[in-house]
Amino acid sequence: MFSIFFIKRPIVAMVISIFIVVVGLIALNILPIAQFPQIVPPSVQVSANYPGGSADVVEKTVTAPIEEQLNGTEGMIYMESSSSSDGTSTIKVYFDLSRDLDMATVDVQNRVSLAMPTLPDAVKQKGVSTKKLSSSMLLMISVQSSNPRHDALFLSNFASLNIVDELKRIDGVSNVQNFGERRYAMRIWLNPDKLSALGVTLNEVTQAIKEQNLQVSLGTIGDTALSRQRKYQYTLVAKTRLSSAKEFQKIIIRENEDGSKIYLKDISRVELGSESYISSAKLNGKPSAMLGIFQLPDANALNVAQQVKAKLEALQKTFPKEIKLAATYDTTKFVEVSIDEVVKTLFEALLLVLLVVYLFLQSFRATIIPAVAIPVSLIGTFAVLLFAGFSINTLTLFGLILAIGIVVDDAILVVENVESNLHKYPGISVKEATITAMKEIFAPIVSTTLVLLAVFVPVSFIPGISGALYQQFAMTISFSVLISSIVALTLSPALAAMILREHEGEKNFFFRTFNRGLDALKSGYEKLLHRLIKGWVVVLLVYVLLLGATFAAFKLLPTGFLPDEDQGTLIASVALQPGTVLKNLEASTQKIVKILKKTKGVHDVVSINGFNTITGVADSSNATLYIILDDWSERTGKETSVPSLIASLQKTINVKVPEAKTRIFGAPSIPGISAIGGFEFKLQNRKAMPLKSFEKEAHTFIQKLKADERIMTAYTMFNANYPQLYVDIDRDKVFSLGLKLNDVFAVLQTYLGSLYVNDFNKFGKTYRVFLQADPMYRTMKHDITAFFVKNNKGEMIPLSTIVKIKNTIGPNVITHFNGYQSIAVNGVHDIKKGFSSSDAIAAIEEAAAKYLPSGIGYEFSGITLQEKEAGNAAVYIFMLSLLMVFLFLSAQYESWLTPLMVMLPIPVVMFGALGANMMAGLLNDIYTQIGLVLLIGMSSKNAILIIEFAKELKAEGMAIVEAAIQASILRLRAILMTVFAFLLGILPLVFASGAGAASRQSLGTAVFGGMLMSTLLTFLLTPILFVVLERMKERFTKEKK
Repeated sequence: MFSIFFIKRPIVAMVISIFIVVVGLIALNILPIAQFPQIVPPSVQVSANYPGGSADVVEKTVTAPIEEQLNGTEGMIYMESSSSSDGTSTIKVYFDLSRDLDMATVDVQNRVSLAMPTLPDAVKQKGVSTKKLSSSMLLMISVQSSNPRHDALFLSNFASLNIVDELKRIDGVSNVQNFGERRYAMRIWLNPDKLSALGVTLNEVTQAIKEQNLQVSLGTIGDTALSRQRKYQYTLVAKTRLSSAKEFQKIIIRENEDGSKIYLKDISRVELGSESYISSAKLNGKPSAMLGIFQLPDANALNVAQQVKAKLEALQKTFPKEIKLAATYDTTKFVEVSIDEVVKTLFEALLLVLLVVYLFLQSFRATIIPAVAIPVSLIGTFAVLLFAGFSINTLTLFGLILAIGIVVDDAILVVENVESNLHKYPGISVKEATITAMKEIFAPIVSTTLVLLAVFVPVSFIPGISGALYQQFAMTISFSVLISSIVALTLSPALAAMILREHEGEKNFFFRTFNRGLDALKSGYEKLLHRLIKGWVVVLLVYVLLLGATFAAFKLLPTGFLPDEDQGTLIASVALQPGTVLKNLEASTQKIVKILKKTKGVHDVVSINGFNTITGVADSSNATLYIILDDWSERTGKETSVPSLIASLQKTINVKVPEAKTRIFGAPSIPGISAIGGFEFKLQNRKAMPLKSFEKEAHTFIQKLKADERIMTAYTMFNANYPQLYVDIDRDKVFSLGLKLNDVFAVLQTYLGSLYVNDFNKFGKTYRVFLQADPMYRTMKHDITAFFVKNNKGEMIPLSTIVKIKNTIGPNVITHFNGYQSIAVNGVHDIKKGFSSSDAIAAIEEAAAKYLPSGIGYEFSGITLQEKEAGNAAVYIFMLSLLMVFLFLSAQYESWLTPLMVMLPIPVVMFGALGANMMAGLLNDIYTQIGLVLLIGMSSKNAILIIEFAKELKAEGMAIVEAAIQASILRLRAILMTVFAFLLGILPLVFASGAGAASRQSLGTAVFGGMLMSTLLTFLLTPILFVVLERMKERFTKEKK
């Protein structure tokens, strides 16, 4: 027999286990660490810029042509885009998890190249970029200075020059974004009055700059191609490209007939300024450069963060003392703390399990065996995780915690049977007792292991994010159970034969009392079983009622995707009146920051003015605040919990800063899928109705949706009421006055939108030169009419003769979803009334079917799409898992009826799990559902132990009732030991606190409640089912004969 070899040769068993541990420890140091496995859909971003273009123009001339080519890209889940009034076009293409990101990027790049010929020349000049989209922001680095002379312009460029490139070179960093960047540019602020007075055209200015600021190769003197060889060769150098404002001021625009010259400084103000003035970044209300660090999709988050912090420490030593660097916003802190909490829970569970084992085995020597078996099984699992391409994450660690209570079973079974044989057969040696025990339990160990593996087989077929979450958990338990069975058949019997003694001597008072209590329990249990078997009809009626209660629990308990975690950060979206200038926005956010800084539990506030995190576009009337909270250990009171902070801050800010519409959210459950927490879907303009009508229909629908009791709030950030000026050009007059229409548009674009001329070099970098009217000449709408255009006769014609200005309104950004114009709708389900995210999805679907007109469709996106796609996957998983267990047991027992004895209690076990969650106020989410799958295996395992022994006793000639009762009593101690070990092992999950507590509580509570119910059913229902079904089987056999 397999185990006898290792009993006789224990060193071989030890070598195998040592090898498993060594390989596991090596894997432990190599495995990447993350909050979740790779579950964020791969995505590619296409970016383009059309200087001076409105949202409407960018949509039609840039976004739409590119989207036409991208539509239908292989493996695409969905595509979304934004066309904004700052001329930016951004298209994001999301792919299925199975799609290789590198190949997807190449595919997108090839399709973009097909659209290039149709794009405006200005867009082609600036280029269209295609790159892998960073899934989520890893860190935000603040760069501040105590020197008052170091303003936002200085700090932004100091960061770009000295920090950004250093960080980009770190392995795993995909991008470093300078929020509120004020990149250096040579700003030539034109004076339109002086240009018209001197008769200078914009074309002359542009040509003069291009001619006098250029980079050329002048050649060499003494080329070796000459027939007469020269001793030296000289390279010609000259100052061809300018680098300072003073040098640009001296550019000659024109020489007059009298010999006088017009210089650039005569018609403009030249300064080293910023490319853009539409956004800014501050830390706690003070100017700062804020660098967002984005990781590559397959990078190890913790490793990347550690490298970034190490680089910052090294750079800090080389910078002036007044410059301070800090990782202000750190998403890895939550990952580190939550994983630390899980690891702590792991050790707590291990200690509690060993205490239970010692209590039941009452022998230090016997306890050593499971104490060795558990670490071997768990550490060995890391090696298999590495080979399977998994990571150390929340799911795999949860799997290991629950595996403690499972893997200890096999070791307990070995020890308990060896000691049972020593008591049953006096005078037998320990080695002989071990051999006899292994002959008895070899089959049960293998069968229970295979049953557990069979439960998790269907999980590997689940697609998408929910499948990835299930698989990490299920495979971790499967790997640990598999290694545990190997250890139980090799190392455990070898150690038992070596360590255990025939007689341990007299038990102490505590153990004697414990044993007497256990004997009394056995006696009472035996009497109870006799009564229950006699009244088996009543028991089965109660069982049927519990089945109904289980069905009701599934219906009543709200479902969800993932629990909302306290990730140590809140996100606030601040919106002022459309069209508000940046200065006024900064004043309002400054008030909000002061309120936040005075709030207990708030540590830092990062404000990105001019950026809307929900839409992801630049907008001078919107700001995004990242509210970094104190450490979890410092926020133990209810008033500093995330829900309380959101409610109190929302109320206070809305009262004290009424001009700003402020919304505060928790961080999304899975970073990188959605910008904020809550639900998200897109309304689609499928029949190309006017945008204003589309917006009106959207607001009507949102109001209807908000009326639903399941929805706490619903809103959209889309607004088509941004103030705009419509320039009505009289084209007949343009031609009659000898003007060129493109000259008219060029004047408007240059003066108002800026014109990129060429480049200059400074600080070892290349920067751009821009022409634009001085701000004082473009503050009022009538300023436009004071601009002049030169006609074909050399006359300066004022725009007032050909242009009329009208006030109008329009959108600041136009978004698309899968090629259609779209309006994003976000919101939150009503948690206070007990509704879940799945209830919100149902409410949206019902409202859409009832209220949306035929020309408007909708599609879910972000985390809501993933939850919707997960759908009823859990139901199919349970059914498949039950089917696999049934088929396996049928094959094992060569019977279609016997598996029912094991499996009939399982549905009622679910009632225990769901009931526990209901009492704790938790949802039926992914973690709960994972726990339910585990309970199928655990419930089956305990029932098998009773059924196996009952069948053996019946085969030996014992009556059915007596066999059922004796098997239950014989297995009482072993089952109680494994159950208590398992329950105490997951107890730290039930009472979890701190970072990641919601996930641990959701899983732990469900499994704890389910296991309690499973234990009751194993002892009270399984023997009765054995009796009833065996009698049916006998009756059926007699009738057949």
